[in-house]
Amino acid sequence: MASIKLPTPLRPYAGNSAEIEVQGATVGEALASLVGQHPDLRAHLFDGEDLRSFVNVFVGEEDIRFLQDLDTPIQAGSRLRIIPAIAGGRPI
Repeated sequence: MASIKLPTPLRPYAGNSAEIEVQGATVGEALASLVGQHPDLRAHLFDGEDLRSFVNVFVGEEDIRFLQDLDTPIQAGSRLRIIPAIAGGRPI
């Protein structure tokens, strides 16, 4: 099994869990396993079938957008992280 670490703002939609064990051979399958366990996360992660543009997913230290996106292969023991993009503030 792989695991997905959730950022604090998403934890209330996953039973306040910081990390969830998931199944799957790709990032897309792992995320499907995650939202299968915690359906309230779907609206925060996906726009239809596509990952929302402000949601960044990493396998280890690699951003999946620079790999094979949702088709990026993973293995048992892989650690994924969901990191929401942060924007705003005032110019310096």
